[in-house]
Amino acid sequence: MTRDLTGYGGAWPEHRWPNGARLAVSVVVNFEEGAEQQVGDGDPQSERMGEVMSVVTPGTRDMGQEQIFAYGMRAGLWRMLDALDRHSLPATFLMCGRAVQRAPALAGEVARRGHECAAHGWLWRPHSDYATREAEAADLDRNIAVIREACGEAPRGFFCRGSESAWTRGLLAERGFAYASNAFDDDVPYVDPAHPGLLILPYALDTNDMKFFHPNGFVRAAEMVEYVEDALSVLLAEADSGKPRLLNIGYHLRIAGRPARFPAFDRVLDRLAELGDRIWVARRCDIAASWKGASGAGG
Repeated sequence: MTRDLTGYGGAWPEHRWPNGARLAVSVVVNFEEGAEQQVGDGDPQSERMGEVMSVVTPGTRDMGQEQIFAYGMRAGLWRMLDALDRHSLPATFLMCGRAVQRAPALAGEVARRGHECAAHGWLWRPHSDYATREAEAADLDRNIAVIREACGEAPRGFFCRGSESAWTRGLLAERGFAYASNAFDDDVPYVDPAHPGLLILPYALDTNDMKFFHPNGFVRAAEMVEYVEDALSVLLAEADSGKPRLLNIGYHLRIAGRPARFPAFDRVLDRLAELGDRIWVARRCDIAASWKGASGAGG
């Protein structure tokens, strides 16, 4: 892929979201626990980054890290699903294949409550790690199959940890995906010229609870709430001036699902609900459909 540093060049397309707002908000919840690399699952190494950095000798089963991840499915998922119900807000759940395979009833419950079930790779790993197109395709197909089986329909969107490979977007286009989200380079969707049928729906890592696991990130729940408030303030002002905008807010079951960090999820949902029709909170598949359906908005 060639690097495009110009994008829309400041000439933003005219677009209003279905409720008339110019700012869309995508709430994303990562469903990946059980798909992180673990020696106990036969992987060559165990994931190092958790509640603390793992001190277990590489190559040795890390049962503590396994349990830290398991908390997300056993406890965090229900706390976060109930909060979404309470606020009547939709979310997109990025689902790793092995996580769905291990807990299909939990994935099915996400779909039953009306949330989008998108693909997040077979394992919680960068797709740039794949040595061949064929190996990546095989894991992508497994990811699609388990989501279709557990959730009742195939995923329409994709995002993997870290970076795509050089083949990822081609594989997604061949399989009829509506959008890809491994992009951090804009505030609105755009089309990849190499794959014109595939909308690029940018994501963000700053308004993301993974920063609770980073030493230069959030410590208290209020810090993330205030950070998201600042993002909303800036983007609402730009939306009021006529520019279409998209805000992505990302969460993880094992991170924001913990009691002390849960207010970073619940209070943000409170604020989104308060804003009413000034914003459009929607699943990523619906955001992609709206953008694609607007004349001249492909980019």
